[in-house]
Amino acid sequence: RIRRFLGAGELAHNPELADALDDVIHPVVIKHPLSGREALYINPSFTLRFAGRSIVTSLPLLAYLYLHATRPAKVARFTWRPGSVALWDNRATWHYARNDYPGEARVMHRVTIAGCALRGSAPN
Repeated sequence: RIRRFLGAGELAHNPELADALDDVIHPVVIKHPLSGREALYINPSFTLRFAGRSIVTSLPLLAYLYLHATRPAKVARFTWRPGSVALWDNRATWHYARNDYPGEARVMHRVTIAGCALRGSAPN
C-alpha cells in the first residue's frame, strides 16, 4: 500500500532552497533514465511535504522513508586516501560528508551534466 502511494505521489520541495516562487514538485519515486531502476527521490534538506498534504501529516511517512534510506544495508562508506576520486549520481544517491579528516583540507569539484527530465515510476 505504501509502495503504491509512493509510486504515484509527488513531493513539494522548499522554494527558498530552490530559488523558486512556488513549491517545486517532483515524483516521490523516479525511474532512473539509464538503469531503469526505481529510486526514492526525497531529501531531508529540501523535501517539505507530499503534494496535496500538509507538512504535519507528511512528517511521519517522510521520517520513515529517511530511516529506510539510511539503514546500514543501504549505506556505502567511502574511505578517502591520497589520490582518491569519488563520483556519484545525484539522481539516485544521497551523499553526506563526515568530518573524519581533522586538520586536513578537502578539495571538491562539482560537475553537472545535461540529461533528461526525471520521470516518476508508475505504481505496481
